[in-house]
Amino acid sequence: MEERLQKILSRAGYGSRRACEEIIIAGRVRVNGEVAQIGGKADAAKDKISVDGRAISAPINFIYVALHKPRMVLSTVKAEPNDTRQTVRDLVEVPEPIYPVGRLDFDSEGLVLMTNDGELANELTHPRFGHTKEYRVLLARRPDDKQLLVWSRGVVLEDGHKTAPAQVRFESTYGKGAWIRIIMGEGRKRQIREIGSLLGLPVVRIVRVRIGTLLLGKLKPRQWRHLTSEEVSELKKSPRKN
Repeated sequence: MEERLQKILSRAGYGSRRACEEIIIAGRVRVNGEVAQIGGKADAAKDKISVDGRAISAPINFIYVALHKPRMVLSTVKAEPNDTRQTVRDLVEVPEPIYPVGRLDFDSEGLVLMTNDGELANELTHPRFGHTKEYRVLLARRPDDKQLLVWSRGVVLEDGHKTAPAQVRFESTYGKGAWIRIIMGEGRKRQIREIGSLLGLPVVRIVRVRIGTLLLGKLKPRQWRHLTSEEVSELKKSPRKN
């Protein structure tokens, strides 16, 4: 049966469907010897599909890893040519190919989920499944109630996009600034920092503490661990699946 290539690649462990689309766009995928195009379909049972010249196959074992990404580490598997910065893949010593689910900015820190389960990755990153992420955010200034209310209702960014409503609450003071906690369902690049800037609340630090039902817990920067079977089961229970 023919399916979209990004779905086949995702199921084979190459990341979320969105990440697999990027692989296709980069010209790294071939179907029966021909460079694949975005939107293309194939039959995994009949067609010869390869990525970077290697035939794809479904992963024998699914791997699920929770990592505490430190600041100044890329949330990618491999950096661009001539880019010597560390990636999250450099920090996790497992032999299987695994990929980060979604992104966490270079200068942000906290929980990153890495796996070769493309279907779970797709569910956790696609807004329609209703999974949320939670962040502790340190602001350089103390926010007032009006600023927090505006943030929670949604803010129009410089590109014209209005952010979805979020849960935003004051947590504690910290010197001249304050810690706030944000729960959100979307995650555009540098969204939290841009909103803070627009509201006159410069962001000093961002720590992601939760993805769906998975918690950062006591993991310290650079530490990682395998998820328990119970944690994986809970992650797969999408709030909007039924």
